[in-house]
Amino acid sequence: MNQLASTPGSARQSLKMRLARWRRTPVFYPLIGFIVVFVAMGLINDNFLSGSNLANLVRQSSIIAIIAVGMSLAILTGGIDLSVGPVMALSGTLMAGMMVAGLPPSLAIVLGLLVGAAFGAFNGVFVAFAGMPPIIVTLATMGIARGLGLIYTGGYPISGLPEGFAFFGRGSVAGIETPILIMIAVYAVGYVLLSHTSTGRYLYAIGGNEEATRLSGIRVSRYKLLVYTLSGTTAAIAGLILTSRLMSGQPNAGVGFELDAIAAVVLGGAAITGGRGMILGTLVGAMLLGVLNNGLNLMGVSPYLQTVIKGLIILLAIYISRKRTL
Repeated sequence: MNQLASTPGSARQSLKMRLARWRRTPVFYPLIGFIVVFVAMGLINDNFLSGSNLANLVRQSSIIAIIAVGMSLAILTGGIDLSVGPVMALSGTLMAGMMVAGLPPSLAIVLGLLVGAAFGAFNGVFVAFAGMPPIIVTLATMGIARGLGLIYTGGYPISGLPEGFAFFGRGSVAGIETPILIMIAVYAVGYVLLSHTSTGRYLYAIGGNEEATRLSGIRVSRYKLLVYTLSGTTAAIAGLILTSRLMSGQPNAGVGFELDAIAAVVLGGAAITGGRGMILGTLVGAMLLGVLNNGLNLMGVSPYLQTVIKGLIILLAIYISRKRTL
């Protein structure tokens, strides 16, 4: 009888403890913010909750969400990658150009992804082994990647891509659009990497205290090189999706995407100084950014004003992040 009587109280206590632990995770407040903004947008505009608009919202958000996975790894280690937008454009235009030149789409895609990974590794060499500040290195390679894309294309889009290539940006599998499936796959890999491998633990340690991590015998430079290589790879994957959706290689694509990716990571609860964050939080941040963009467009808000609003929200998110880490 006593055991039966105490069971409801024990269950309530256990639930309270789980909720308390959940509240301490970086993703808790971003998720609450996402729910609030999502409901508000649904109440303000009836079209927001339509099936077609929600599918469009997730599809449009998938590109930034994928780039944000690589960006979250860089920020987690106390760095940043400003070159992701131009690298995305360069990889996409190279894929398009190689297909137009006669290469099989599969080979062109592989080579384009390798170019993105190589550019990320190039960043990683200067950050990890030359000891240069990530913001300076990636700002420089941001211009290099953009310039190479413009040189390769002459500043003009590359069209005439094979029809089958449209699958990656416009196709679907079992009713789920391909960009969404690719996004899910990228986040699954990111989640396993950060939550279930020693590499993930080392990345958190590097962002928390790089010098202590180095003194403990961990090869910090190797992991930094890996982080920037993965960031370049995710940018190239986003370039694949965008090029496929547009069915053309756009050398000027991705302008400002690096800022949106940073915003997604910060809105997802990551500490901009590194050492704190969750891959699920990054996804929530990317979707929150997508909801804001979509909802404000439906409301007819000026794009210029949208930029101001997003800037203020990012500033607030960084302020909250700093307050929680102090």
